[in-house]
Amino acid sequence: MLFCGINPGLYSAATGFHFARPGNRFWPALHRSGFTPRLFHPSENRGLLELGCGLTNLVNRATASAAELRHEELVAGGRRLAAKVRRYRPRVVAFVGLGAYRIAFAEPQAIVGLQERRLHGARVWVLPSPSGLNANYQLPELVNLLRMVRQATWQPSSRNRSAAK
Repeated sequence: MLFCGINPGLYSAATGFHFARPGNRFWPALHRSGFTPRLFHPSENRGLLELGCGLTNLVNRATASAAELRHEELVAGGRRLAAKVRRYRPRVVAFVGLGAYRIAFAEPQAIVGLQERRLHGARVWVLPSPSGLNANYQLPELVNLLRMVRQATWQPSSRNRSAAK
């Protein structure tokens, strides 16, 4: 599974770790939904690889808010992501950022959940941003959505199956 964020926030860019800002709900939601056997610190993001998950962003440019990204950056990011998916072949791509997904893939009516679209064979799920700036979705809702994704699509790598249960 490949999790795709929108872009690094300033705090994440400064630390070099995905979803690093205190208050970002990605790591707690990932753990509570059953993807990880314990709560990971953002500095442990490479540990997800051992569980069969990867992390990337649509756009690499750091901003204080994703709203600062230009339409063209998101579209170009979608093309780069498609190339990564073609190369690495994840079974599932989970976007964490509905608005960015809509722009990057010209899907203005997309809603949270499983998409009809596949990306080079990978199933596509769209989730809300876990940023603390996104007040529309609180931690329990994010956990439930991630749990749906995990139960519907994800199987940890065979050597770590027992650890991820």
